[in-house]
Order: sequence, then structure tokens, then C-alpha cells
Amino acid sequence: MASALAQSRKARLGTEWLCEIVFRPAAHLVVLALAPLRVPPPAVVLASTAGGIAAAVELGRGQLVLAAVLVQIKTVLDNADGQLARLTGRVTAFGRYLDSECDLLVNVALFSAVGYETGNPLAAAAGFVALTAVLSVNFNLERLAQGRPAAWDGTVLGRVYGLLYGWQDVLVERFVEHRLRGADAAARRAYHDATTVGILANMGMTTQLALFGVCVAAGHPLYFVAAALAELLLVGALVVRRESLVNVDREVVLEHR
Repeated sequence: MASALAQSRKARLGTEWLCEIVFRPAAHLVVLALAPLRVPPPAVVLASTAGGIAAAVELGRGQLVLAAVLVQIKTVLDNADGQLARLTGRVTAFGRYLDSECDLLVNVALFSAVGYETGNPLAAAAGFVALTAVLSVNFNLERLAQGRPAAWDGTVLGRVYGLLYGWQDVLVERFVEHRLRGADAAARRAYHDATTVGILANMGMTTQLALFGVCVAAGHPLYFVAAALAELLLVGALVVRRESLVNVDREVVLEHR
């Protein structure tokens, strides 16, 4: 079981500790049950999405504890689809696009439900924007630290991904390339420092939805909005810190590594 869990692990530079300690092992139990049945990973994505939409519906109905529980079930399934794909050798671009786009759909539904339940749609919208920005920076800085370029294909889901996420990927990539123009490999490694990547990794979707569930179960959904806005400020501070590694001539100041 341990080797199978390791085999299903996604290669990342940063570790999202709550995911690694709690949700990945829970998701692995689901994977072990589904793998012999040859359940396709996209089906798990759709089940995860259904759980998230159900959570939004229950939140809108005022069933806060049930909504919080459904969000955590959604998170377990959200981890399970990728683990199942990697364990069974069925990782596809289709699955990646479907997962990303369904996650966005669930986030829209959850924040819409927060706005409806609290009577404060503007605050909910601000929380959605903040969370989306945090998750985008998290994904893109990890991607760039690994040296992976922004990419999507011409399939229907690929085009939708490009419309929803592609501009974010390209915007972050162009900013980083502008700042590191002319820098050598050592300078680039210094800029993509482990501290920034590690902190951002713990603002991943799993941790975000766990915190969302706690706030909702406690009867204060808007607390998560405040948390998302605070995280956005922290991301800004991390970006400023990263920029301190580059001088006005766009050369990395190596003594700050």
C-alpha cells in the first residue's frame, strides 16, 4: 500500500502538509477501491464536482455543517482522481483540463452560496477573486520553478482552459521572464527559492477547502473571505521578497540566496 501511495504522488517542489498527512491517505483508500473496478479518473472528477455543487446547495439552504462535510468529501475525491490516474497510468490532458475547470465551477458555486447565505454577495465575490489569484500564483510559480512552460491544446476543453486559465499562466510567465531576462541558471534557481514555493504550496486547494469547511461549520462563512484576502496580502509580500532577490539591473543578488 505504501509503495502504491508513493507511486500515485504528484511530483512537486513544495509540500502541502495537510494534503499529504490527511487527505492524500484518505483519497488513497478510495483509489484502492476504484482501481480494480477500472473506474476512469474523469468519472471521479465528476463525482468530486457533484459533491462540491451539493455542498453549495446545502450552504445556500443554511445547512452549514452538512455543507462543510460535503466540501471535505469533495476534497478527498478531488485528490483521488489524480492519484488514480497516476497509479493506473491514465494521466491525460483531458483529465487535467476537466479537473481544473470543474474546480473553478465548484468555487463559483461555493462563493455564490456564501453570498446568498450571508446576504453579502460583494464580499463573496471579493473572496472568490482573492482565492483565484492565490491559487493561480501557487500553480504558476511551482510550474515555473520546475521549468514547465504554459501550454494547452486545441481541444474543446483545452480551449476552455486557455480562456479561463491560460491568460493567467502567460501573464505570470511573462512577468517572471522579464524580471530574469539575461539571468543564468544559478540566478534563476535563486529566484525560484524553496521558501516561497513551500509557503505557497500550503495555500493549495486542499488546504483552502479544509479552511472553508471549518469556517462554514462554525457558522461564519465570511471568515473564509477574510482569510482569502489575508492570503492575497501574504502572496504580495512573498512577491516583494522574491523581487528583493533581483536588483534594478535584473541580476540576482546572490548574497541574498
